[in-house]
Amino acid sequence: MHLQRLWLTDFRSYSSAELTFAPGLTALLGANGQGKTNIMEAVGYLATLSSFRGAPTDALIRRGAGSAVVRAEGEREGRSLLIEAELTDSGRGRVQVNKQRLARTRDLLGALRVSVFSPDDLELVKGGPAGRRSYLDESLVARRPAFDLLRSDLDRILRQRNALLKQSGGRLSPEVDATLMVWDAKLVEAGEALADARSALIDDLSPVLAQAYDDVAGRSAHVLAHYEAPWRHDGLAAALEAARRDELRRGTSLVGPHRDELVLTIDGLPARTHASQGEQRSLALALRLAAHRVVTESTGTPPILLLDDVFSELDPDRSWALLAHLPAGQTLLSSATGLPPGATPEQTYRIEDGTIRLS
Repeated sequence: MHLQRLWLTDFRSYSSAELTFAPGLTALLGANGQGKTNIMEAVGYLATLSSFRGAPTDALIRRGAGSAVVRAEGEREGRSLLIEAELTDSGRGRVQVNKQRLARTRDLLGALRVSVFSPDDLELVKGGPAGRRSYLDESLVARRPAFDLLRSDLDRILRQRNALLKQSGGRLSPEVDATLMVWDAKLVEAGEALADARSALIDDLSPVLAQAYDDVAGRSAHVLAHYEAPWRHDGLAAALEAARRDELRRGTSLVGPHRDELVLTIDGLPARTHASQGEQRSLALALRLAAHRVVTESTGTPPILLLDDVFSELDPDRSWALLAHLPAGQTLLSSATGLPPGATPEQTYRIEDGTIRLS
């Protein structure tokens, strides 16, 4: 995939903007707050229809405007690709691929793939388990967009089941019991399928993760990733039955893939609590590199790399190591501190006060 041109209209800080991108490395340079990340976010939005910064859709529309448009053209597997997305305050935007309107936004997934590296990635290692579950699920969807439907189904099942548990008032009436059995069956089917997919993904990630860590850390370490789901020993149906009283009392679903954990260790010790900050940063980078490589192997096409100001958080050795081990393909790099040693962009943009200048 090669993204060739990007147009923005009323997106974030830009009333209007147009950029072209090199097949290899394009650098976006400028002080903080000038709009570099907004450009990266627009590219990411066209891949997932969401902000990698976690912003709601209405926050992506320029203040005072009722809608925004993000449009990009490129080439994928020798064919032209045009993606156009309209964002509205109401959330009823439109998406077109090659001038064909998509009936469902989910149909966009896979048309454009990105791998995002950002300063927030440290939370993958030192933060709570929800971020690591999201990392696994996003990687699954990047490999096979059909997993987005499974993830959405599970979220819907959990919302309905939790609503029932709250409404029960802690009592298992015949009506609650009968309805709960229906939602239990749905949760077992979707939950076990998602957990199996996550576990298989970790099997594929593990050897790549270990090598990626050695590459960016500059030293060899014993890095392991393990999927922790205690309920899988006896199955989700048995676990739900055992947890029934506690779930009714607390009014929420207590077991299932929404409570599972990706456990990361370095030399036998939990990375979240025992690794140094430098080791945690190396592991966070390695997680992103490993997912990128696994997705590339699965799809045959490398995602576009978005390196959003990551070098501000890295020491020179790790910056050099990351650049030295970037996989082949197209990369967009943003930096507020200039280019790190080893960066040789094919083209460079300077961004100041919302003005984009090719230098």
